[in-house]
Amino acid sequence: MLAEVIQHVKELKRQTSLIAESSPVPTEADELTVVDEADEDGKSVIKASLCCEDRSDLFPELIGTLKALRLRTLKAEITTLGGRVKNVLFITGEEEDSSSGSEDHNHQQQYCISSIQEALKAVMEKSVGDESASANIKRQRTNIISMS
Repeated sequence: MLAEVIQHVKELKRQTSLIAESSPVPTEADELTVVDEADEDGKSVIKASLCCEDRSDLFPELIGTLKALRLRTLKAEITTLGGRVKNVLFITGEEEDSSSGSEDHNHQQQYCISSIQEALKAVMEKSVGDESASANIKRQRTNIISMS
Protein backbone atom coordinates (compact mmCIF):
# COMPACT_ATOMS: atom_id res chain seq x y z
CA MET A 1 0.00 0.00 0.00
CA LEU A 2 2.83 2.39 0.87
CA ALA A 3 4.52 1.64 -2.47
CA GLU A 4 1.31 2.64 -4.31
CA VAL A 5 1.13 5.93 -2.38
CA ILE A 6 4.78 6.69 -3.17
CA GLN A 7 4.22 5.92 -6.85
CA HIS A 8 1.12 8.15 -6.92
CA VAL A 9 3.04 11.04 -5.29
CA LYS A 10 5.84 10.67 -7.86
CA GLU A 11 3.29 10.77 -10.68
CA LEU A 12 1.66 13.89 -9.22
CA LYS A 13 5.07 15.60 -8.96
CA ARG A 14 5.82 14.72 -12.59
CA GLN A 15 2.46 16.13 -13.72
CA THR A 16 2.96 19.28 -11.64
CA SER A 17 6.37 19.88 -13.16
CA LEU A 18 4.97 19.46 -16.69
CA ILE A 19 2.23 21.98 -15.96
CA ALA A 20 4.70 24.42 -14.38
CA GLU A 21 6.95 24.30 -17.47
CA SER A 22 4.15 25.40 -19.79
CA SER A 23 2.44 27.74 -17.32
CA PRO A 24 2.83 31.49 -17.70
CA VAL A 25 2.21 31.99 -13.95
CA PRO A 26 5.20 33.39 -12.03
CA THR A 27 6.87 31.03 -9.57
CA GLU A 28 8.36 31.84 -6.17
CA ALA A 29 11.91 31.12 -7.35
CA ASP A 30 13.83 33.41 -9.68
CA GLU A 31 14.27 31.60 -12.99
CA LEU A 32 15.98 32.39 -16.27
CA THR A 33 15.81 30.30 -19.44
CA VAL A 34 17.36 31.24 -22.80
CA VAL A 35 16.68 28.89 -25.71
CA ASP A 36 17.43 29.15 -29.44
CA GLU A 37 14.33 28.22 -31.45
CA ALA A 38 13.21 28.61 -35.04
CA ASP A 39 10.05 30.34 -36.20
CA GLU A 40 7.72 29.02 -38.90
CA ASP A 41 10.00 30.45 -41.63
CA GLY A 42 13.04 28.66 -40.19
CA LYS A 43 14.64 31.89 -38.95
CA SER A 44 16.43 31.82 -35.61
CA VAL A 45 14.38 33.21 -32.74
CA ILE A 46 15.58 33.28 -29.15
CA LYS A 47 13.05 32.57 -26.42
CA ALA A 48 14.06 34.18 -23.14
CA SER A 49 11.93 33.47 -20.09
CA LEU A 50 12.58 35.21 -16.80
CA CYS A 51 10.71 35.14 -13.53
CA CYS A 52 11.60 37.52 -10.72
CA GLU A 53 10.30 40.13 -8.29
CA ASP A 54 8.24 42.81 -10.03
CA ARG A 55 9.60 46.35 -9.74
CA SER A 56 8.90 49.66 -11.44
CA ASP A 57 12.21 49.84 -13.33
CA LEU A 58 12.18 46.25 -14.60
CA PHE A 59 10.69 46.90 -18.05
CA PRO A 60 12.82 49.97 -18.87
CA GLU A 61 15.91 47.95 -17.89
CA LEU A 62 14.83 45.00 -20.05
CA ILE A 63 14.26 47.32 -23.02
CA GLY A 64 17.62 49.04 -22.49
CA THR A 65 19.41 45.70 -22.18
CA LEU A 66 17.88 44.34 -25.38
CA LYS A 67 18.71 47.57 -27.25
CA ALA A 68 22.30 47.44 -25.99
CA LEU A 69 22.58 43.89 -27.35
CA ARG A 70 21.06 45.08 -30.66
CA LEU A 71 18.06 42.77 -30.27
CA ARG A 72 14.41 43.39 -30.99
CA THR A 73 11.39 41.80 -29.40
CA LEU A 74 9.03 39.98 -31.75
CA LYS A 75 6.56 38.94 -29.07
CA ALA A 76 6.27 39.26 -25.29
CA GLU A 77 4.09 37.33 -22.85
CA ILE A 78 3.98 39.02 -19.45
CA THR A 79 2.20 37.75 -16.35
CA THR A 80 2.25 39.28 -12.87
CA LEU A 81 0.96 37.75 -9.66
CA GLY A 82 1.55 38.70 -6.04
CA GLY A 83 4.57 40.93 -6.61
CA ARG A 84 6.19 38.46 -9.03
CA VAL A 85 6.45 38.75 -12.80
CA LYS A 86 7.11 36.23 -15.56
CA ASN A 87 8.29 37.56 -18.92
CA VAL A 88 8.57 35.30 -21.95
CA LEU A 89 10.31 37.23 -24.72
CA PHE A 90 10.75 36.09 -28.31
CA ILE A 91 13.70 38.06 -29.63
CA THR A 92 15.91 38.24 -32.70
CA GLY A 93 18.86 40.28 -33.93
CA GLU A 94 18.19 43.68 -35.45
CA GLU A 95 19.99 42.63 -38.62
CA GLU A 96 20.10 39.14 -40.08
CA ASP A 97 23.42 38.45 -41.85
CA SER A 98 22.99 35.50 -44.19
CA SER A 99 26.44 35.87 -45.76
CA SER A 100 28.29 34.19 -42.88
CA GLY A 101 28.96 30.46 -42.93
CA SER A 102 26.87 28.07 -40.84
CA GLU A 103 29.72 27.21 -38.44
CA ASP A 104 30.43 30.91 -37.86
CA HIS A 105 26.68 31.55 -37.48
CA ASN A 106 26.38 28.76 -34.86
CA HIS A 107 29.31 30.22 -32.92
CA GLN A 108 27.69 33.67 -33.04
CA GLN A 109 24.34 32.23 -31.89
CA GLN A 110 25.99 30.52 -28.91
CA TYR A 111 27.82 33.74 -28.02
CA CYS A 112 24.59 35.67 -28.41
CA ILE A 113 22.68 33.28 -26.14
CA SER A 114 25.31 33.45 -23.41
CA SER A 115 25.44 37.26 -23.72
CA ILE A 116 21.66 37.49 -23.46
CA GLN A 117 21.68 35.12 -20.50
CA GLU A 118 24.31 37.15 -18.61
CA ALA A 119 22.61 40.48 -19.38
CA LEU A 120 19.16 39.28 -18.30
CA LYS A 121 20.62 37.70 -15.17
CA ALA A 122 22.09 41.09 -14.24
CA VAL A 123 18.68 42.76 -14.75
CA MET A 124 16.94 40.10 -12.65
CA GLU A 125 19.41 40.30 -9.78
CA LYS A 126 19.34 44.09 -9.51
CA SER A 127 17.41 45.12 -6.44
CA VAL A 128 14.93 48.01 -6.36
CA GLY A 129 17.01 49.89 -3.82
CA ASP A 130 18.94 49.48 -0.61
CA GLU A 131 15.77 49.51 1.50
CA SER A 132 14.28 46.58 -0.43
CA ALA A 133 17.48 44.59 -0.35
CA SER A 134 17.62 44.82 3.44
CA ALA A 135 13.90 44.10 3.77
CA ASN A 136 14.16 41.00 1.60
CA ILE A 137 15.84 38.61 4.03
CA LYS A 138 14.94 35.42 2.19
CA ARG A 139 17.39 34.87 -0.70
CA GLN A 140 15.63 33.75 -3.87
CA ARG A 141 16.96 30.71 -5.73
CA THR A 142 17.91 31.38 -9.35
CA ASN A 143 17.69 28.59 -11.92
CA ILE A 144 19.40 29.25 -15.23
CA ILE A 145 18.83 26.97 -18.21
CA SER A 146 20.57 27.46 -21.54
CA MET A 147 19.96 25.31 -24.60
CA SER A 148 20.98 25.83 -28.19
